[in-house]
Amino acid sequence: MVTQSVGFRVMELLIAYYRNPSIEVRNQIVNLNCGLVRKTAHKISWQCAEPYEDLEQIGYIGLIHAIERFNPHQGGVFSSFAVPYIRGEMLHFLRDKGSLVKIPRRWQELQRQGQKVGKQLAVSLGRLPKDAEIAQELKISLQKWQESKLAAQNRKPLSLDATMGHTADVPTMTLGETLLDPRQQALQHWEEDRQQLQGAISQLEEKTQAAIEFVFFRELPRKEVAKQIGVSPMTVSRHIQRGVSELMCLLQPQNSKQLAS
Repeated sequence: MVTQSVGFRVMELLIAYYRNPSIEVRNQIVNLNCGLVRKTAHKISWQCAEPYEDLEQIGYIGLIHAIERFNPHQGGVFSSFAVPYIRGEMLHFLRDKGSLVKIPRRWQELQRQGQKVGKQLAVSLGRLPKDAEIAQELKISLQKWQESKLAAQNRKPLSLDATMGHTADVPTMTLGETLLDPRQQALQHWEEDRQQLQGAISQLEEKTQAAIEFVFFRELPRKEVAKQIGVSPMTVSRHIQRGVSELMCLLQPQNSKQLAS
């Protein structure tokens, strides 16, 4: 019941903000959706060297962008709309800061020493030194030197213009072409959510369905809705409460699948 009431409150605030944007209403929406930011920050913090707290702060910027761009009358679920903005803001932050992968300090030091030794050997040998020669000069095993080199290479982000392997049947593609566009992904989620919501609304009792559509999609006052469907304004409110509760139950399986994935 608490989750349902929070979802209903978020929907009301998003409609209010869409009609008349204000910092006060926006901050209320942010407070009610801070869990989206925290969950995304926790996931990304396990994949990079940046502190969770920094990612969380950046994530709130993405959440605010999502609030400003969300249209509650398109039938989408706000959480599905907001997460790509939150995640995108964090990834932009990581990209701009540089390396996304943290390697052990001992390997970083080994790389610096190896580069120095490699330059000295190149001068003395008159050619580029082999890995075995650098490892011997550093007094470490060849495997250890190669592991440190691989870690340093993996630390560098790949260019989105880098080409991927191809066959006779598949043309050459860049890495960027294989990645999902966050906005396209968001549009796909909106359409899926819209269809799910419409399907759920169609299962409601006729007057409950009418009350939901008149209040949330046509933005009619509840007194006007009462005249339209032939009931009292208080009964309209009851239909709204019942309808939102039933919709939350009908959509729960889809929400659970999204969280599990």
